[in-house]
Amino acid sequence: MTIEQTAVQLILHAGNAKSSLMEAMQAARAGNLEEANSKIEEAKVELNHAHHTQTSLIQSEARGENIQLSILLIHAQDHLMNALTMRDLVMEILFLHEKLNK
Repeated sequence: MTIEQTAVQLILHAGNAKSSLMEAMQAARAGNLEEANSKIEEAKVELNHAHHTQTSLIQSEARGENIQLSILLIHAQDHLMNALTMRDLVMEILFLHEKLNK
């Protein structure tokens, strides 16, 4: 897989995760915590795919392969980090929704 393809895979999976996380918040707002938790699980699967893609890239560099840093790759990493941050915040928001609805 080329660096560009790797970057696009990171963007794809991080974007899918962010979409699922937004749907989780919307479901929680509507009081559907079961759907919200399901959407979080979907996001976790996407983030796992992104993590494997990122790990593959890191392993290539560790083996001495020359990884050309590009704006696209930086953009992809930014998407992934934002998705991870969003996951943490959404999980906290869901916890608060669950606590308030008891």
